Amino acid sequence: MLFLVAAFLLLGVLLGAAAHTPLPVLIPAASAIAVWLLVFAIREHTKER
Repeated sequence: MLFLVAAFLLLGVLLGAAAHTPLPVLIPAASAIAVWLLVFAIREHTKER
């Protein structure tokens, strides 16, 4: 239960920071994170085989 509370607290802090970030900064940052997660997922998927 404590882990869930901490996860929601962290999510709230991150969403709050993203809400106050200017759009020209937020879009490249979100794109970089999405590409990083996609590369990670592909590497993990190919490692299993």
